[in-house]
Amino acid sequence: MQLGEQTWKEIELLRDRVVVLPLASCEQHGHHLPLLTDTMICQEIVSRVEANLGESALFLPVLWSGASDHHRAFPGTISLSNDVYKQVLVDILESLIGSGFRRIFLLSAHGGNHIPGCSAIYEVQLRHKDKPDLWLVFGEWMTIAGKQIAELDDVRQSHVIHACEIETSMILRLRPLLVKMEAARGANIPFESAFYCPDFSRSSRVVVPRSFEQLSKTGAFAYPENATADKGESLFEAVVGEITDFIREFASWPNFDPQ
Repeated sequence: MQLGEQTWKEIELLRDRVVVLPLASCEQHGHHLPLLTDTMICQEIVSRVEANLGESALFLPVLWSGASDHHRAFPGTISLSNDVYKQVLVDILESLIGSGFRRIFLLSAHGGNHIPGCSAIYEVQLRHKDKPDLWLVFGEWMTIAGKQIAELDDVRQSHVIHACEIETSMILRLRPLLVKMEAARGANIPFESAFYCPDFSRSSRVVVPRSFEQLSKTGAFAYPENATADKGESLFEAVVGEITDFIREFASWPNFDPQ
């Protein structure tokens, strides 16, 4: 159910619903994928989840611009700075809380939204710590469904990177005419370290800030040339199932009483 399609009088009767705010970006995705890759993927996920949930959850429109300063060297990227993006999210959260909503889920499709997104829900939660029924959650589809993605037999990658096999497969499933497979190449960086992995092929144990142009000539990583539309459908099915399950569970979380 779309929150924006209701009247304010109808909203008064829907305050017990989970509200989902989808977060995405408009940024470079290599030589082969469109700038709105994250937004297209996010929109497809929430459309399918909304179909699963019917009237049991409310969905806001996808926020298409994200925190993407680390991509700005590549033309076409449109970014809000971390401070501005955080404040946008804070203001949206405060609006929803003021309307009486107490379960709000920020579903992100872009890694750069993580730091300002978590900072926003932390700030707002502290501001409303007198509301024991208030639940604010930030989550990324690639993390929530990380186990399911890793278990897909036909997908070589174990996790999402950027403009990679996974994202490319998902756009091939949605908008194949926008994918330039002949230009699909990603960076794979040999780097001997037990603590840091610059091409994101495995987890790092330390944080090392780098802009994307410092790491990849194309802006992509891993092996997008392995992507197929069939893999994209398998990915959407796995992700949508987990997001649906989470929202259903989230709706039933109890209020916390200090022990």
